[in-house]
Amino acid sequence: MMKADKNAGGRGNPASRRVVSNDKGTVSKVVAKSEAPSLSALITRRHVLLSGLAAVAVASVAGMRSRAALGAITPEPDFGSYKQQVLIRWGDPLWSTAPAVELTALKPQDAAQRFGYNNDFITFLPLPYGSTSSDHGLLVANHEYPVPHLMFKGVTRDSVPQALTDEQVATTLESVGLSVVEIKRGDAGWAIVEDSKFNRRVTGTTPIKFSGPAAGHLKMQTSADLSGHTVLGTHDNCNGGVTPWGTVLSGEEGSQDFLGGDISSAPDYDLLMRYHYDDSTPTGKYGWPGYDKRFDIATEPNEPNRFEWVVELDPYDPAAVPVKRTALGRFAHEGAHCTLAPDGRVVVYMGDDWEFEYCYRFVTDRAYNPDNRIANKDLLDEGVLSVACFSEDGTVLWKSLVYGKGPLTAANGFADQGDVLIQTRRAADLLGATPMDSPEGYMPDPSTGKVYITLSGNEDRAEATVNAANPRAMNKSGHLLELTPPDSGAGPDHAATMFEWQVRLLCDEDTMKASGFHPATKTNGYFYAPDNINFDPEGAMWICSDGPNVRGEDGLWKMETRGENAWLSQLFFLSPQGAECCGPAFTPDGKTMFVAIQHPGQDSASIKDAITRWPDFVDGEPPRPSVIAVMWE
Repeated sequence: MMKADKNAGGRGNPASRRVVSNDKGTVSKVVAKSEAPSLSALITRRHVLLSGLAAVAVASVAGMRSRAALGAITPEPDFGSYKQQVLIRWGDPLWSTAPAVELTALKPQDAAQRFGYNNDFITFLPLPYGSTSSDHGLLVANHEYPVPHLMFKGVTRDSVPQALTDEQVATTLESVGLSVVEIKRGDAGWAIVEDSKFNRRVTGTTPIKFSGPAAGHLKMQTSADLSGHTVLGTHDNCNGGVTPWGTVLSGEEGSQDFLGGDISSAPDYDLLMRYHYDDSTPTGKYGWPGYDKRFDIATEPNEPNRFEWVVELDPYDPAAVPVKRTALGRFAHEGAHCTLAPDGRVVVYMGDDWEFEYCYRFVTDRAYNPDNRIANKDLLDEGVLSVACFSEDGTVLWKSLVYGKGPLTAANGFADQGDVLIQTRRAADLLGATPMDSPEGYMPDPSTGKVYITLSGNEDRAEATVNAANPRAMNKSGHLLELTPPDSGAGPDHAATMFEWQVRLLCDEDTMKASGFHPATKTNGYFYAPDNINFDPEGAMWICSDGPNVRGEDGLWKMETRGENAWLSQLFFLSPQGAECCGPAFTPDGKTMFVAIQHPGQDSASIKDAITRWPDFVDGEPPRPSVIAVMWE
């Protein structure tokens, strides 16, 4: 989700949401509020408590709002009766040993014992392992990036990073990465299990191993790691996925905001530029290069190559060292979603979330072993990474990124397979991959085998660069692609070289009305900048949007992909001001949906001037990224 200006509120997709309540076109009365509350905001305002956290029992309600108003509508069909609860917030302790300190005065050692900042990808893994438990499990969350001016009092948006102390910078390092939290559902709702043996934080300083072809490569070696096999930390953890053997894949989306320094004389200057670095922010966006010289590219020119990978974490084994699986390539990973080919090989779908970047697929060499979890431990180290080439005839060809094949040779600057993977984007350039409009969510439908790609938009696409898979110039609102693998006779062949594809949605109201992609008469909403997607156990697609503060607020939408109501979007709720929702994740029985709300109030000048104080609404206190549990009866 995160790229250069996007998280500053500037790189979104312009959007204006209009919500039609039903076929009769009736919209309920708009009620003015001093602060435009989302459905989530009503949790606190109704003062209903679950497990000590704000929650509300509501009938099916969806809303549309501007900065100053909320209008309640009745969706069609009904979402059913449910309760909603704030499960865990930034700064909530995972262990009882965490000292009682003021949230905005957290020290690094405090942050490392608490739920991190900005929860993006989330998933629910049942306990015990291998069960289908829906009331006991592990919540795993990515923590994408810090927002220092809403973490520390006295710091303003315009003064970061110069105003940060070394201790505050160190605290931001401990606030990113991942959290693993044991949770249980009881009569009062969901609750975290403090002091669980499974609870864990992986941060910007946690030792992580490299594996696969780029491990130990010359371009991965630094003065602190002469072997190139271990890196401290992970950051910019955006979307992710879950493997068939129950580990989590966390996508590092970028590093250009976290690293800095003078790159003008860097030995791999062209590579840095291809990965969207520049020398205009010598201190980085968060002050990390000034605090730790390993983030200063002039000092450690290979440090950038040690990020933008997929991290595999085993939540069921708290002692397991996280691993960056380099065989999956290096780029701005927007997720890593898994499925199986008919022969049992694992297929991982990944998007590179930047304008004019590409869609990727990785296929393992060996088949998944469902009877021996340990046998799958290093399955993702051996296989073939390929990139998508979309044709005008409705087919997509997967071209493999293999050293020595085609243009990927020493003559074009590649020394070996590790080099191809470190320079994944340049290798894909040479193969003629199709430049896309910011590939975001990338999810196979477990019911049909079709693969869906959300593209959040690309305002820089000129008319001359329009192609069939990205059919609009100045694509401000994004679109949705459907890929269909060939039928092998034993199911969809996700490892096949060629798929079919089609555009399913062009997002924004005017296009949806005019194009025939989206009949406007049976919908109660239009979404823009589609991002995270997932399927509930009944097969419906849920879509989070990510285009905040441009033409409207972000929210969560439900959409059927089959039947007479296919491609009709239904608004479930809108996010708090300045926030986007991420996830969603479901329990196996579908009775609980977890949704992450990240960067609420991000456009505020400071904590003092916060435009929202969601979810606690305490005067003078900051808004808090949190995870919501939605529970159906």
